Amino acid sequence: MAGRNEAPRRVVVNREGPILVEGPVEVVGDDGTTTRSDRFVVAICTCRRSRAYPWCDTSHRRRKPAGPAEDRPDGRQPQKGEEEPRP
Repeated sequence: MAGRNEAPRRVVVNREGPILVEGPVEVVGDDGTTTRSDRFVVAICTCRRSRAYPWCDTSHRRRKPAGPAEDRPDGRQPQKGEEEPRP
């Protein structure tokens, strides 16, 4: 555990990518295994596609982006000339 006088760790959450954590860090998996990194910033995988899990290997970049139908409340593909819904 960090001492009370140490600055808090910065964690950056990316919607389409990994969680970035200022290191060094220890990651405890759901099976109890502990993995350590002494890097100054580590990328924690959130897509579970990484071959180096729990570390990100950029496998999330190969994922197909969500199509327009997934962004529409009715799930339909937009028709030519049809206005896209606004958030």
